[in-house]
Amino acid sequence: MEDSKNLRAVITVVGVDRVGIIARITAKLAERGINILDITQTIMGDIFTMSMIVDLAGAERPFVEIRDELTDLGQEMGMEIHTQREDVFRYMHRI
Repeated sequence: MEDSKNLRAVITVVGVDRVGIIARITAKLAERGINILDITQTIMGDIFTMSMIVDLAGAERPFVEIRDELTDLGQEMGMEIHTQREDVFRYMHRI
């Protein structure tokens, strides 16, 4: 398993709003020992959006497995879930 100390990720979720979205995603994170550091969500019409910064230091699995699990969960839920390392996210969004 890779070293996940001080490893943070940005998770974005987009899809049609319905009951239980936050509960299912945060439950999956808790199952994997992932701490949510910051979270924001909004509903625009019937479109749900959520962004999170999470701490992977306590994660039970490597980042790639977590990313794939969340992608699969999103497909199961009919949502788009994207998970990216925070350092990569910041690098890609530099001006």
